Amino acid sequence: MGPAALQRRTLTVLVIMQVIGTVGVGVAPSIGILVAEQVTSSEVWAGLARSASTLGAALLGLPLGRLAAGRGRRVALSTGWFTAAAGSALLIFAAQASEVVTLFVGLLLIGAGSATALQSRFAATDLSDPRHRGRHLSLVVWVGTLGSVIGPNLGVPGEILHAATGLSVFAGAFLVAAACLALAGLVAVVLLRPDPLLTARSAVVGPMPDAVGAATAGAPPSPSGTTSVAAPKTGIKPKGGFKRMFAEVRTNADARLALIAVLTAQVVMVAVMTMTPVHMEHQGGSVTFVGLTISLHVAGMYALSPVAGWVADRWGPRSGMWIGVCVFVASLLAGSLRPHDTGWIIACLILLGVGWSFTNVAGSALFTASVTEETRAASQGGLDSLANLCAAIAAFGAGPLLAVTSFAALAWVAMAVLVPLCLVLPHRHK
Repeated sequence: MGPAALQRRTLTVLVIMQVIGTVGVGVAPSIGILVAEQVTSSEVWAGLARSASTLGAALLGLPLGRLAAGRGRRVALSTGWFTAAAGSALLIFAAQASEVVTLFVGLLLIGAGSATALQSRFAATDLSDPRHRGRHLSLVVWVGTLGSVIGPNLGVPGEILHAATGLSVFAGAFLVAAACLALAGLVAVVLLRPDPLLTARSAVVGPMPDAVGAATAGAPPSPSGTTSVAAPKTGIKPKGGFKRMFAEVRTNADARLALIAVLTAQVVMVAVMTMTPVHMEHQGGSVTFVGLTISLHVAGMYALSPVAGWVADRWGPRSGMWIGVCVFVASLLAGSLRPHDTGWIIACLILLGVGWSFTNVAGSALFTASVTEETRAASQGGLDSLANLCAAIAAFGAGPLLAVTSFAALAWVAMAVLVPLCLVLPHRHK
């Protein structure tokens, strides 16, 4: 199978896996919140429970990245989906028995699904032509829209299971989520062959059958038609972790810019998005308007991601970042200048999602292109772990900030977070 055909097959498998898996992941920020409120009967503990899945994604992102570096994408992605499925299975018991400890453990483990969904976008670039890297990455981000829309509505099949089995509606929803997550893991195990990351590494030693370039002598072909990754001539050992990632970021200006872009996008988006429902409720907004606003925000995050990928490929990642920053500013100005106008808040959230999309896609594409092969997979896991950790911190900090100030002040603070990225964006490096 030629490189182009293999990449098409890989993208097809990743798309199928992503759609199925994100349906299960989408249950955590919606039904998971409702279960947390029901089980804990405490706003403080419920608030911690809401952030548990994000914290789980932060804690598990790096180990999954290291696993990809050592064993390949197939092992890492399937492990992540199966871990999330186990978390969802625990949440069935937590919802049915109102068990607090099991609730927290389940939400932490289901966070592996978010980490895996993020890692999948990098898997789309392993065999990608550099000219199309942004588009392939953004395709996997875009199909996550389906899961983000369907996941919060698993209460519907949950009601059917409640009538058929006696499980509570929430427990039934988590049962469906567990099945989806396990199926996504099975898709990775069975269909993600040959492994895209290991195949890309093997090309360093010798090309695939119809690849263009000079062949290097050495390792025999593997059953998949590629050169063995174990050949010692590559000089590439799957190492990684935060220390190696930060060591490279300190000396690699493009990787540093990409890191700043992804972290900035995550902090700004999560801080404002998390507190918008609270702000709208305080302003007398109905549940319908709150739900509509969040749905439109999610649409903004994902619907234009293919455009963001095309911009990153056509005009470069920095152009995508500049567009993202400008959209972020427009969003935050709308939120700060008209914080009591529902229409403006909805516009703020839509633009917030679009700004995140352009900045995140461009930053992720640049990070993949700029880090060395030796640390790439583990560094990608480290990047996602940091992004989720920063998101959890932003969510925690946004609540007290809104309580002691206002939504407008929160928007201005979020705008200030954009300043470091704006300062480093104009500088080009070879």
